[in-house]
Amino acid sequence: MEMWDVAVVGGGPAGMSAAHAAARAGARTVVLEKATHPRYKTCGGGLLGTSLAAVSGLIDVPADDWVGRATFTLDGRRQIERTSDRPVLAMVRREAFDHALRKAAAEAGAEVRERVTVRGLEDAGGHVVVRPSSGTPLAARAVIGADGSSGITSRHVGVAYAQVDLGLEVELPIPPALRERWRGRLLIDWGPIPGSYAWVFPKGDRLTVGVIAERGQGAATKAYLRGFVERLGLSGIEPVHDSGHLTRCRTPDSPLRRGRVLVAGDAGGLLEPWTREGISFALRSGTYAGEAAAAGDLGRYESTVEAQLGTEMWAGRKLLAAYSRRPGAFHTLLATPTGWSLFARFCRGEPVLLNAVRRRSVRAALRALS
Repeated sequence: MEMWDVAVVGGGPAGMSAAHAAARAGARTVVLEKATHPRYKTCGGGLLGTSLAAVSGLIDVPADDWVGRATFTLDGRRQIERTSDRPVLAMVRREAFDHALRKAAAEAGAEVRERVTVRGLEDAGGHVVVRPSSGTPLAARAVIGADGSSGITSRHVGVAYAQVDLGLEVELPIPPALRERWRGRLLIDWGPIPGSYAWVFPKGDRLTVGVIAERGQGAATKAYLRGFVERLGLSGIEPVHDSGHLTRCRTPDSPLRRGRVLVAGDAGGLLEPWTREGISFALRSGTYAGEAAAAGDLGRYESTVEAQLGTEMWAGRKLLAAYSRRPGAFHTLLATPTGWSLFARFCRGEPVLLNAVRRRSVRAALRALS
């Protein structure tokens, strides 16, 4: 069997960040990805400042748009318009973004093998045997799982989920007149289903339009997306992609490692519970995993994730509980200069929401709302 220092299962942002970090540290690293890059992924594709910081110096961000204007509605009502003097979000198509990360990992020295589906993992003492669906097994001193929340590595580690949501999305090709209308502008609608919201993200000649809500309300979520698209006057456009996916957020005590197998990004249930934003969590946790695996200090990964990402997830759970009960209060806050400033600073990567929730007075207010 081939022996590697680090084997990464999955070639999305978490996997490629892990591979880049491990290879850069001198570890012999292989990535096993079931698809072929570039490939479409269901994702809003909005990059926060934390994501941009994570890839700074790693790739040139293939942004289709930079957003500095925002429209907010409460189930289609009470429209609010806000403008910033500088961008708050970068908009990317995942096929281009992930492909750029793949190239960066390969240039750092990682070997990327595509069209390889992993079917089994076996602890063999000093290494893990990785068994693909076809071909010869390989062995690695550490395995980083980045194959999503329904992948084999998540099941192997035993990740437990406290929150599962259904996201539905359409990619709409738009004519030049609509491109100008949406250029540099996003729309967020606080939805009618508890905890739900919808978005419109501009990406050049496309609009990404989607909704997310708690799993178990599929019919209502589909109706929300359909009505949202109709309300925007976009229902006559044939989608390039029409897809859905489940996002799964870990319980606070869920494992991130089993023996020599770590899980990062969606495979570890790492995402922001309120917004369900996952790219920044994937990039950061992947980097932490790659560095820990290359150093042979796997326990460091768990403590780093808890210290750096666990606090953000704790704050997100508090915000989601309050938002699910009182979305109107959140909408009203955005109508104020303070609310818009908090939103813009959060998007740019400042820990303003975490810092706010740490304050006793804010936690008391959130408890009252929820």
